[in-house]
Amino acid sequence: MSENKFLPVTPEEVKALGRDVPDFVYVCGDAYVDHPSFGCAIISRVLEAAGFVVAILPQPDYKSCEAMKKFGRPRLGFLVSGGNIDSMVCHYTAAKKKRSSDYYSPGGKAGYRPDRAVIVYCNRIREAYGDVPIIIGGLEASLRRFAHYDYWDNKVRRSILVDSRADILSYGMGEKSIVRVAQLLDKGIPVKKIRDVRGTSYLCKRGEKVNFPTSDGEVDGEPVGYDYDELKTDKRIYAKAFATQYKNNDAISGKAVVEYYGDRMLVQNPPQPPLEREELDKVYALPYVRNWHPMYDKDGGIPAIAEVKFSITHNRGCFGGCNFCALAFHQGRSVRSRSIESVVREAEIIAKMPDFKGYIHDVGGPTANFRKPACEKQLKSGVCRNRQCLVPTPCKNLVADHTEYIELLKAVEAVPGVKKVFIRSGIRFDYLMADKSDAFFRKLVRDHVSGQLKVAPEHCSSHVLSCMGKPDVSVYDAFREKYFKLCDEAGLNQFLVPYLMSSHPGSRLEDAVELALYTKEIGLNPEQVQDYYPTPGTASTVMFYTGINPMTDKEIYCPTDYREKQMQRALLQYRRPENRNMVREALKKCGREDLIGFDKDCLVRPDTRHFAPDSKEKKPEGQSKKKTEGKNPKNTQKNDNSPKKQSKPAQTAGNRPKGWAKPKPKKKRLR
Repeated sequence: MSENKFLPVTPEEVKALGRDVPDFVYVCGDAYVDHPSFGCAIISRVLEAAGFVVAILPQPDYKSCEAMKKFGRPRLGFLVSGGNIDSMVCHYTAAKKKRSSDYYSPGGKAGYRPDRAVIVYCNRIREAYGDVPIIIGGLEASLRRFAHYDYWDNKVRRSILVDSRADILSYGMGEKSIVRVAQLLDKGIPVKKIRDVRGTSYLCKRGEKVNFPTSDGEVDGEPVGYDYDELKTDKRIYAKAFATQYKNNDAISGKAVVEYYGDRMLVQNPPQPPLEREELDKVYALPYVRNWHPMYDKDGGIPAIAEVKFSITHNRGCFGGCNFCALAFHQGRSVRSRSIESVVREAEIIAKMPDFKGYIHDVGGPTANFRKPACEKQLKSGVCRNRQCLVPTPCKNLVADHTEYIELLKAVEAVPGVKKVFIRSGIRFDYLMADKSDAFFRKLVRDHVSGQLKVAPEHCSSHVLSCMGKPDVSVYDAFREKYFKLCDEAGLNQFLVPYLMSSHPGSRLEDAVELALYTKEIGLNPEQVQDYYPTPGTASTVMFYTGINPMTDKEIYCPTDYREKQMQRALLQYRRPENRNMVREALKKCGREDLIGFDKDCLVRPDTRHFAPDSKEKKPEGQSKKKTEGKNPKNTQKNDNSPKKQSKPAQTAGNRPKGWAKPKPKKKRLR
């Protein structure tokens, strides 16, 4: 398919390039996959294009420092990343239970990387080489660049720059930052003096001069900042600190932000400007092999590539404003995209791959249907500091236009060898509904849905949706109605897959009941529900820890009790037999016993275990051989009104949405 070669992974391969040691050794918590969906591949290829030799050290043995000596002391320094996912999120579920697999590791097996990978790797490097320059980056470093609440330790931890003992932290999408740092190191400038690069953080002595204006100004010549001793003990100060960080995460309006750790000062320089279209095109035109390294063939490869191998990322950034998402803190809120020509060239490369079957799995990104900044003002003044683009209602300055995205999709569809182009990244349905033209909506339904479309209403309670930074459920209802109408007009029998979240900050038990009733009303039987997971770098995590919404400075209720979180989840899956007792408990606790009974509007039947088993209506639970609950397709809502003949999932008699056929009795199996 391609003559592109992997970057060196052995000292011999470095020597084949005419070098005794590489310029940089890139230590990564993921296995080595040379594909533009993997941060390690992008950063190392960008440095290669800038003339530097980068050796890849993926998932080294972290139990001693010997593995860090594999290539010798690099000429310029070490680059360290935890991988595409924070190592703690990679290892633990929302219930803090150890995961049994790791999709970014050989064969999907867990155990190849340590907890808090960036810290462990950096300390092993220090053991091996002392004061060698270390630059950390990637998602784990970027989202932990300030003092942050750590869900797994249940406390506010110091900046990862402090605990890792690295020299520089590159945050966000670091192509510009890392090349600038590399060039300065190459000129012989000591790493401790590199303090004027945007998109980086560093540690210095308290009181030293800062190169950029700071967010809160100065007092007696010293920048105003937050002290870690206060951040770890005062929740209101912690919430205010996050709000300051969030508001200064824009390349145009953002200023430097500082934190104090005793006699040391952490300085975050303002963000780098996002890559513009021509720059993005160059990044995605680099010679990626687009596969895992052959050293993993014996293990069956790296599972994570399956979802992205035949997918194309066309944009970066997100102005959606979801409080539980870290995109705004990592990639920023100002959207940029690649040219149509660049995306088509990548589609042509994919179409020539030997295992390509003709289907582009996705042309998307953080949010699939964003191509440009939300409004013209953002290009001159940056994103608004105290206003979101889409919530609670779309801003009057919002430009909702899918014209270029339609053109892009049509161009990819025309590539020889491409049979079908799907969109599997999240569609922002409120942005879609804000578009005065329904041309994209019609094309989406007709050409780009693989039987089911994934969307993220997340909840139905206005109170909870406000805490989430999501639009009112009425917007989703209008979208849902139009989606099924367009499916009918196209003669297509398609599903919606709404993502729902339980126990988000602000969600009371009453809100979970409201959501359960909503799913019943629209005929949705969610088999997959996401429990809220507090991860670094999000406003929702601040709410979870402090009970304060950092965007409004108002107190909110947060479900932190394990039993209540179980009940909220059970309510969203109230049809499951194993959840019945917990659903009853939840309904009684919030005074909704009217929903326990045999009426069609009830969520669950009474506990009938004390009744005689000869009563057909009140048969003890667990004795019925025929089970009809929970048989809907996974987490989907069917297009009930399609003109095509439908095969309907089985439903209980009092819970069958209008338009669903009565389930046919099962035929006896012949032996």
